[in-house]
Amino acid sequence: MSLDNVVEDIRDEARARAEDIRQDGQEQADDIVAEAEADAEELLESRKADVEQQLEREREQALSSAKLEAKQARLSARRDVLQRVREQVESELAELEGDRREELTRSLLDAASVEFEDEDEVFVHGRAADEDLLSSILEDYDGYEFAGERDCLGGVVVEGSNSRVRVNNTFDSVLDTVWEDNLKEVSARLFDDQ
Repeated sequence: MSLDNVVEDIRDEARARAEDIRQDGQEQADDIVAEAEADAEELLESRKADVEQQLEREREQALSSAKLEAKQARLSARRDVLQRVREQVESELAELEGDRREELTRSLLDAASVEFEDEDEVFVHGRAADEDLLSSILEDYDGYEFAGERDCLGGVVVEGSNSRVRVNNTFDSVLDTVWEDNLKEVSARLFDDQ
């Protein structure tokens, strides 16, 4: 065997070994790339899921916020309607005239007078526009006198001279009580909440 053959065998062997190393390196590189691609795909899917969950949460929050705003707007509109109804009732009470006004005023004074049976002097306050009506009614009550005006829709505020008792039987106070006691029913009738 000649030296050239030995050299050629060594070269062939080195080439074969280099080719094996190159193939091993390529296989390792392919494995690393495949693993990196799998990791990237897994990360991408995870991020997509996170983004979808975030979008769903934001959608739910926006929907919840919109529902709350709508409910608040509806409640505000209801309050406005109820306020207008209350103002209309107050206006109608203030504009009551004649026998109906006298009848209501007398019944409120009668109800208040029970508290003042032992009093010698009783002072009655009322709306300025009702002074003549009250003076006329008070002629039927011994020891009762009109004592000045009160800012109210009508009715009476009665005080005794000997006691510290004051009875507020104004249209306003009666309306306040009736309104509070019947607000739920009024609301149900206005807004069909039954």
